[in-house]
Amino acid sequence: SILLSVGFLATSLASYYVSKSAIRTGIVENELPITADNVYSEIQKDLIPPVLVSSMMATDTFLRDWVIRGERDVREITRYLATIQKRFNAVTSFFVSDRSRIYYHADGILKEVSEAAWRDAWYFRVRDMDKPYEINVDIDLANEDAMTIFINYRVYDYDGRFIGATGVGLTVEAVRRMVNTYQGRYQRRIFFMDRNGRVVLRADHEQGAETDIRKFEGLSDIADRILQERSGSYIYESGGDTRLLNVRFIDELNWYLCVEKKETDAIAGIRKILILNLLICAAITAVILFASSLIINRFQTRVEAMATTDKLTGLYNRQAFDILISRLLIEQKRKPEPLSAVLFDIDDFKGVNDTYGHLAGDGVLSEIARVARARLRGADILCRWGGEEFLAILPGCVLADAARLAEEIRAAVAAWTFAADGRPIRLTVSTGAAEFRPGETIDQFLGRADEALYASKNTGKNRTSALA
Repeated sequence: SILLSVGFLATSLASYYVSKSAIRTGIVENELPITADNVYSEIQKDLIPPVLVSSMMATDTFLRDWVIRGERDVREITRYLATIQKRFNAVTSFFVSDRSRIYYHADGILKEVSEAAWRDAWYFRVRDMDKPYEINVDIDLANEDAMTIFINYRVYDYDGRFIGATGVGLTVEAVRRMVNTYQGRYQRRIFFMDRNGRVVLRADHEQGAETDIRKFEGLSDIADRILQERSGSYIYESGGDTRLLNVRFIDELNWYLCVEKKETDAIAGIRKILILNLLICAAITAVILFASSLIINRFQTRVEAMATTDKLTGLYNRQAFDILISRLLIEQKRKPEPLSAVLFDIDDFKGVNDTYGHLAGDGVLSEIARVARARLRGADILCRWGGEEFLAILPGCVLADAARLAEEIRAAVAAWTFAADGRPIRLTVSTGAAEFRPGETIDQFLGRADEALYASKNTGKNRTSALA
């Protein structure tokens, strides 16, 4: 049972941990990166149209001519920006003139940008950059400081001189909806954080939670490493769960995209399989143990029978007799009662073997055992004492009753006709009876029965003798 249990348990646990390792590797190396790629692709897909719109605005002859003419009619630029915003479903559209530093919006003039204002740092960054455009996530002054994705495009005049920046803005709600969709579909946690480790965008149900990853349980230990490496896969412990994290830096947003999954969710299936395997193993073990128990008990019963039963006659052998007589004597001491023995021997049995063969002799022994057993009570003990000798122990029987029973056995055998190869055989037995005397040993008790038997033999055989 120990070997079966340990073997099944070791096999099941080994399979579980191998599967767990394979699932973890698959999640870290495939699932989470693929999810991140899908989210990134969706973001790019959402950003391509506004980038094209901003590019179109930067090369629009109306916009450039209006600036070159001196920005005379604000209504014209306002109407132009409002048309762009409405046509392309943007949350905002803008133009900032490098000459006047005026921030034009679809609703009119918003402000004048200043290098001293931190809110206007984006414009001077765009003015000095080499790339034609940038994607920037910032708050929108014209939209109650809502978090907005801006596409800031450089505008040049016909001689290639920088004259301002234009573009459109998209709400981050589109990205948030995408995060909600992917998080619900793939059962993975998705969030964005900036270069400082501050979470800037996450699913709706997580709004209001801690935003600094350095304060996240478990994640705080590897936060600096994540921010330095920009991309990679990580494993950490949080809330009693092992969490698998994939991080990649998105240059367009200047954000880190983080995709996380609980290992317990991923291995829930193989845990159920492990439990099922263990239950099956337990059932198999129980069946095997039950079958083994039956086999062992049956074998033990057979061994005990072989050890205590004479194979030829089916009677008790001397080993069984030693056990049974010891119990009887113990019981006799506790509760004294008469105890007698009858010893009988087949007369001239050697002649049977010599005349008819040993197989016929074996048949005679079995028949005599059956005849004698038929005359005994259920509480009496009959055993094969020697080659052709039999011994009967009679509890609760006085000498007179034992002698009478011995005579019945003698008479029954004498009246019985045995057959050997179809030929009749007539046999006799000599019997001797003795009654147990308190205080004597088993050998003394049986010795007197043996003396009685020999008395019968010596007085002509086929007789019954008794010694008090």
